[in-house]
Amino acid sequence: MGPEQLYQSELSSLTLLQRGKVRDVYAVDDDALLVVTSDRLSAFDVVLQDPIPGKGAVLNQVSNFWFQRLGGRIANQCLDRPLEAVLSDPAEREQVAGRASLVRRVSPLPFEAIARGYLIGSGWRDYQAHGSLCGINLPSGLRQADQLPQPLFTPSTKAAAGDHDENVGFDAVIKALGRELAEQLRAITLALYTEAATYARDRGILIADTKFEFGLDATGDLVWIDEALTPDSSRFWPADAYQPGSSPPSFDKQFVRDYLDTLDWDKTAPAPRLPEVIIEQTAAKYREARDRLCGNSR
Repeated sequence: MGPEQLYQSELSSLTLLQRGKVRDVYAVDDDALLVVTSDRLSAFDVVLQDPIPGKGAVLNQVSNFWFQRLGGRIANQCLDRPLEAVLSDPAEREQVAGRASLVRRVSPLPFEAIARGYLIGSGWRDYQAHGSLCGINLPSGLRQADQLPQPLFTPSTKAAAGDHDENVGFDAVIKALGRELAEQLRAITLALYTEAATYARDRGILIADTKFEFGLDATGDLVWIDEALTPDSSRFWPADAYQPGSSPPSFDKQFVRDYLDTLDWDKTAPAPRLPEVIIEQTAAKYREARDRLCGNSR
């Protein structure tokens, strides 16, 4: 097991390519990358100063669980190579143990593929303003957190750290990728979401929405990358506490967003520091989501 807390990895034996909001990406060779999932947490597209202890290991475990469970639907980024194959220094291996994944290099698509099953977040705000969600007309009279008549594909642009993602219509995806790939992207997004939501519901979790990322390999085939149905990329609600008409409690970082919304903060960096009780409760929510979905495995 690695350290209980890791805000930022430091691997001198590999070349750092990118520090994202949560993940540090290192070059391994022409075909592979090492992705380290840190304990950083971003809210409103701002990386917070306080890590959530153990969060990176939870995200890594949950992603690997889903990549394996849904692996029959689409190829994914995972490589079956041990960490020892790329990190010879035991101290470096210990630093990232449980948080690091060896993945294949692909060309990422310039969109986040979002599946929504419930009316919440920016989708709820969009509906209140326009009666639609990302340009998709919806029935009148829906309440906050209502289940949608059917899951929707609502893509967004991918923003750099500190910038905000922007929802776009399906036509923008067609224009950028071509109709065939755009329709394939929509179909696999909704298929992955639907299967995962059914599985999670049986374990007491409603997946209100989730964000997928995909890339193209050297032969032009679609590959599932980044993370998979984690508490960072999804809204997880406890099924037994679900009540339409208000924002439900959650097993994800919405708990932190809700706390930050009580503060006089303009949602730009630097973010306020988190109280220890918020940090501890957030870590516990991530662990509970992991335990419910993955069956208490470590």
